[in-house]
Order: sequence, then C-alpha cells, then structure tokens
Amino acid sequence: MSSVFYREAGVDYPVADRTEGMYLIDSAGMRYLDMSGGAAVSCLGHGHKDVIAAIKEQIDRLAFAHTGFFTNEPQEDLARRLSERFAEPGARVYFSSGGSEANETALKLAWQYWRARNQPEKTAVISRHFSYHGNTMGALSVSGSAFRRLAYENVIHDWPRIAPCYAYRHKNEDETETAYGLRAAAELEKAIDEFGEDKIAAFIAEPIVGATLGVVPAVDGYFSEIRRICSERNILLIVDEVMCGSGRCGDFFAHEVDRIIPDIVTMAKGLGGGYQPIAAALVRQPIAEALDTAGGFVHGHTYIGHATACAAGVAVQKYLDEYDVLTDVKAKGRELHALLRERFGSHPNVGDIRSRGLFAGLEFVADKQSKEPFPAAAKIAAKLKATAMHEGLICYPGSGSVDGKRGAHILLAPPFIVESKHMLEMADKLDAVFRVVLDS
Repeated sequence: MSSVFYREAGVDYPVADRTEGMYLIDSAGMRYLDMSGGAAVSCLGHGHKDVIAAIKEQIDRLAFAHTGFFTNEPQEDLARRLSERFAEPGARVYFSSGGSEANETALKLAWQYWRARNQPEKTAVISRHFSYHGNTMGALSVSGSAFRRLAYENVIHDWPRIAPCYAYRHKNEDETETAYGLRAAAELEKAIDEFGEDKIAAFIAEPIVGATLGVVPAVDGYFSEIRRICSERNILLIVDEVMCGSGRCGDFFAHEVDRIIPDIVTMAKGLGGGYQPIAAALVRQPIAEALDTAGGFVHGHTYIGHATACAAGVAVQKYLDEYDVLTDVKAKGRELHALLRERFGSHPNVGDIRSRGLFAGLEFVADKQSKEPFPAAAKIAAKLKATAMHEGLICYPGSGSVDGKRGAHILLAPPFIVESKHMLEMADKLDAVFRVVLDS
C-alpha cells in the first residue's frame, strides 16, 4: 500500500514517468495526449527546453531567498512584465504558489483596503453559484460549487451568491443576449440591496467559468454592467483568471475581451506552465497605495516571490512574446472550435460546444431539445474521464452544472504548442470515448 494520501480514495493511479511535448507517458509505457494541460496548467506543453534551462540557471545562481529579508531579480522581472500587460499603469503584483492562495490574497487585499479606508465593516464578498475559487477556507467560502463546499459547510462563510451568466441554461428563448446579460448582472444590484452596501467588500467572478461549468463565457455587455455596478456601489471587482487567464483565451488577460478594468486580478496555472508552482494577485495602484499609507499589507507565505518559481514565469512570458504565441492561440482556437463543431455538433448527447482561444467545453445532455441532463447516478463525467484515460487522452471532466448534482461536461485546454494532428487525434479518441459512454 502506498503511503501517499491520494486526492481520491480507491483510485489506482498510473505512475507518470516522463513527458514528450504534448504527451505524458506512464511507467508502463502508455502514452496520453494531454488535451487539458492537466487542469489548464501546461500552456507550453511538457519538457519545454527554454523554461527548463531558465529554471536550471536560476537554481545554479539562487534557488531561494526568503522575501522577508530580500527581493530577487526574477520576482522583480515577472512583476514588471505582468504590470506592463495590465491596461492601467502602476499595478502591483503579489506572488504566491497556487490559485487558491492567489484568491485568498485577493480577499485579504479587499478586506485590508476597506479597513485602510475606515470601513472595516465591509467584509462580505458576493460570488456566483457554480463558481470555484479555491480550496483555502476564504476561497472556498466564496466558491459556489456545492459538492466542494459540502464537507466544510459548518465552518465556511455563507455570503450572498448570484446566478452565473450562463446563456445556454438561463437565457430565455425570446430574449436577446444583451437583455439577458443585463438581467443576469442586475442580480448583483439586488444582492447588494438585500445584504447592504456598507457590509460588502467585493464581488468575485471568473470571466470564463472553467472547472464547474465547462468553459462558459459571459455574454457581451455583462461584465461592463458588473463593472458599472461595482463602481457605483463602492465595491471592489475581483476577476479570477486562475484557469482562463495567462493567455489561455488568446489575450493575456481574459477580461480584455470584456473591455473592463478590474480592481484585482488573480492568475496561476499557465503563469508558470506547470514547471514551478507560481500564482499572483495583481492589484490596481490606488488600492496598493492605500495599503501602503495604512502601514502595508499584512499577509505572507514562506514561498511568495520564490526566485526559481518566478524564473519559470519569466521564461514563459518571454516565450509568449518572442514567438507571438497569443496570436497563434486565437488561430488555433478557431481551428479547434471548428473541428469540435464538425465532429460532435450533431451528436444527440452534446448539448453545447463553447470556446474562446484554446479553452473549450462540451456539455452533455440526455435530450438535446429539452436540454435535460443525465441523472446524477449515471456518473457521466467520471465515466468520460476513465474511458478517455483508457484511450490515452487527458481531458478535464466536471459535473453538477445544472443543480449541483446533475449536469456533465468536459473541458479542453490544450497546450499552446498543439498542432492540427493533435486535434485530429483528440477528436478520434473522443469518438471512441463517446461510443463507449454515450452510445451504449
């Protein structure tokens, strides 16, 4: 018996042994085409020589120096690069080791900002149903994923939540996308009125909902209205780009498409491409300056600003810029979407196919016309994952998107180095998976 306390009980995991570009290879020699980058992490694929070389060089020079005593060159370099990508000058960056930590940091930034503004009673954070912002206690409190919250429901905060902007499920047939977006955004205003503006610190949302709904972008105009409401009602807007950001959707920041400027942006996953654990919370200049004036930001982890992790992040940024990778992401994203439509658009159990850049989701239904989901007992998402692994394909499954129990989807987030041949291989493998799971 293994001494590892695994993520899931009763699962016999294959042993990942080595990698090769788009593939992971286990100790038995089985090859797996990685079409989800793990969990949208491996943006440059596996074994990328430039990133590995940068990490080795940094370790040879300086692996770690505690940021309570020193700063380091990679931290300064990566922060500058991220700040320069933001639409507004003067943004500051606080590094951590993972997306949950980044969102926990964002919450603490919001709370301490309002304390610095002499409004310490502003502590509640509004979020959305079916959201996922991380597994630390604060991040889990603002997550709307029912099954992730269940084990901790008696210890986490139960703050207000509103519906997501989820046109496939929630837009009325006789409603325009614009009208629906305004109606969905109006839920925020209602929640503010009901809970009290003077008690609310922030609203947090993913520009494109990833793990819990399977790549659901908001309709055009929704986030503009959300930004207007937050500004007028004296509430910070936190945009969670842990999964959908760092170039995944074709722009470095996913919120760029929505033409807004958030107060805080969180990022992780593709920020370091999986080569080192690295995440960040980027905060607008006025918020950072308010905290400076109040004596600083009271927060910290041992590995914030880790020199080797930041060196990996810098190497990823350099590669994105030097080879104009994000332009490629948009073009490859269009190719991926067209292929998914061609191969699976008419499948009777594929209810919706949505994507932006190299971020795509397929939602599965028992009946396409009524959008009736499969019963939860069918465990479609789990079966899709297991069968895909048997076929040598890695995709990211999810369930519970309809009511917390029913609803199934898979998420695709291939590395940016994906080629047409890999997309075709994926489609062939998905065909085989669907024949086993959906057509039987």
